[in-house]
Amino acid sequence: MTAMQAVALYAGINLLILALLSVPIGLNRNKKKISLGDGGDTEMNTLIRGHGNAAEWIPGALFGLFLLATMGLGNLVIHGLGLAFSLARGAHAYAFISGQTTGPARVFGASITFLVYLVIVGLLFWKALT
Repeated sequence: MTAMQAVALYAGINLLILALLSVPIGLNRNKKKISLGDGGDTEMNTLIRGHGNAAEWIPGALFGLFLLATMGLGNLVIHGLGLAFSLARGAHAYAFISGQTTGPARVFGASITFLVYLVIVGLLFWKALT
């Protein structure tokens, strides 16, 4: 598997996570008759923020992985970062869907997401400046 194929794999996984996060939002909109926004409903707000958080973090990481792959970073590093990021985003998504937003899944997801971002940033600077 090439580095670009690895990026494609993790793009697929994370876009699936993003799509799956939208399902409970749609189901709750229908059930609670909320057309726009959260309608003042706490559960709806939680689900919307979980999806929004994924939409805020996933594209940047995928773009960073894409740039690193095009700059010649090896596929093992892409796999390591992509796997760690995907596990983090999966745990974070689980926390929001299950309503356990103060539990260990969210802490793990947020912490590892941030750590992977920092590694991607460092590698991008390194590849750009060497």
